[in-house]
Amino acid sequence: MTNEERTALISKYREGYRTVQEALAGATSRELDARPAPNKWTAREIVHHLADSEMTAAIRLRRLLAEDQPVIHAYDQEAYARKLHYGDRPIESSLQALRFARETTAELLDRLQAADWTRMGTHPEHGPYGIEQWLKIYASHAHNHAEQITRARAAGKN
Repeated sequence: MTNEERTALISKYREGYRTVQEALAGATSRELDARPAPNKWTAREIVHHLADSEMTAAIRLRRLLAEDQPVIHAYDQEAYARKLHYGDRPIESSLQALRFARETTAELLDRLQAADWTRMGTHPEHGPYGIEQWLKIYASHAHNHAEQITRARAAGKN
């Protein structure tokens, strides 16, 4: 990955919270809780997923930077949604968790040196797992879910 590609992905990563916030602007309770299709998440559930995912991602990056050959643990997002009350919790705290996990992590990304980008760990589902792979995944994660939020909200307008 070139420095220009990294810079673009870091910029996209930084924009993720704003993109989610824009997707939620003016959302009604009905829109937050509309299920766009069976077995699809509501906008409310997506926000809670984003918070948990971003906090997990923040720890993954820190482990990659601070530990030698860390194991990057997987988690069951569906179990999180069921067991962590995604369906009925207010979203404000989760939005703040998303925001600040991204802000503090972006501060680290800005400070990485060339050797940092080569650090590796192991993910049980993906095998070798490095910081560049991490960035590719999480730069788009919030944007992808912002689009999902928009689709879920539309189901609540019908």
